[in-house]
Parts: sequence; structure tokens; C-alpha cells
Amino acid sequence: MALEEPSKVTKSFNDRFYAYPDGQDAAGKMLVANTYALLGGITLSTYDVVMISKPVGFGGILAKYIYNTGPLMGMASAFTMGTYCATKLRGKDDSINYAIGGALAGGVYGAWRRSAVSGNCAALVLAFAAVIKKWSLQEGWRFIPEPKKIGYQNLFLARHDRSVFKDTEKGWTTGKE
Repeated sequence: MALEEPSKVTKSFNDRFYAYPDGQDAAGKMLVANTYALLGGITLSTYDVVMISKPVGFGGILAKYIYNTGPLMGMASAFTMGTYCATKLRGKDDSINYAIGGALAGGVYGAWRRSAVSGNCAALVLAFAAVIKKWSLQEGWRFIPEPKKIGYQNLFLARHDRSVFKDTEKGWTTGKE
């Protein structure tokens, strides 16, 4: 089956995930999801290494990075492939597919924590969050709105004089007159 062209030109890396409908371009969606998981894992691992665990030696630091980043990438992969396969198997593009992907990602979290209770709780929370995200995509609203462009009414621009008293003209000369 040939891939269809995306309905719009992608403006950012994040838009590539939603450029194709669910059930298409699995490789592109995996790339986007795992890139964000990798960035989040590196950030989390750096915080863990510097502030919490403070491992000694290159091997200990590398183990912490793998321990934190691997499961996050696994969760992203489980969500992406779960929604992809659910869309293909069910033949529908709805919020249930996202719930399945969220539940699978919660299962990966439970395996990482070695706790069935943590996995079940994470599966419920991530499935609920995924359904809300799918509804936001279908209805066209956003969790975090776009930043407002204020223009020149900015406190940090140097062209505004914010002093209490304006300077009077000084009467100084350059000495060449």
C-alpha cells in the first residue's frame, strides 16, 4: 500500500506525527515519538546522575542513562505501534486506539518498575490522557495555547523610557563648535 501525501506541509518536527492519519506512516511516527522519548530520557538521566544517584565511573553513568532512557523509548514505541496496530486491526480512527496505546505504554512502565500495581495505574492514567489528547485533536482545541505575540509592547525593549523622571537636556557640547 503506497503512502498518501500529507494533507498539509509540516511546519515542525512535532507536526510530522499528525501529518498522516493514524494507521499510516508508522516509521515516521516512531521516529518522532522516540526522538521525544530520547530527549526526555537524556534530560531525566542527567538530572538523576547529577542530583540524585551520583554514580562513579563511566560504566555507572552509562548504566543510569540506559536505565532511564530505555523504558521511556519503549513506552513511546509501545504507544505508537499500539495505536498503529489497533487502527489497522479495527479499521477505525477513534479514541479507543489511543486508549489501547496508552494502556500498552503503562504496561511497559509497570515492567520497568517491576510492579503490576504501578503498571495498572500507569496504564489507566496514560490511557485516559491519550483519550483526552485524541479528543483534542478531533475537536481542534489545545492543552497549551499558542503564545501571544505582543509586538512592541514588551518590557524588555530598550526603546521605552521607564524612568520616573525624564532627563532634562544637558547643554553639553562636543567641543568642536
